[in-house]
Amino acid sequence: MSRKIHLAIPMKKALRKLGQDISDARRRRRITMELMAERAGFSRITLSKIEKGEPSVSMGAYASALFVLGLTDNLRDLADASHDLVGRALEEENLPKRVRLPRNKKPGGDDER
Repeated sequence: MSRKIHLAIPMKKALRKLGQDISDARRRRRITMELMAERAGFSRITLSKIEKGEPSVSMGAYASALFVLGLTDNLRDLADASHDLVGRALEEENLPKRVRLPRNKKPGGDDER
């Protein structure tokens, strides 16, 4: 039973490129599909789906494939805040115009009992 996942066209292209990049990296290392699937802990069919960029494959499977190829640093930095230009711009818009120190309460006020 296949799940149909609806993605925006740029996301489909990005997954296809990721799959092709994984396939190219595997072949450059002269690793067979069977060996790669065994090392990653999934079936050869799942590896085939990954290399096609299918969105129904779990992110964990993609991560396992990258680990086998020694490419986990790329995944770790995928959504790093230092690369989030839009998020940082939005955060800067909400910065206060001035910062004030809190007022000191007078000793013996109503708050002390």
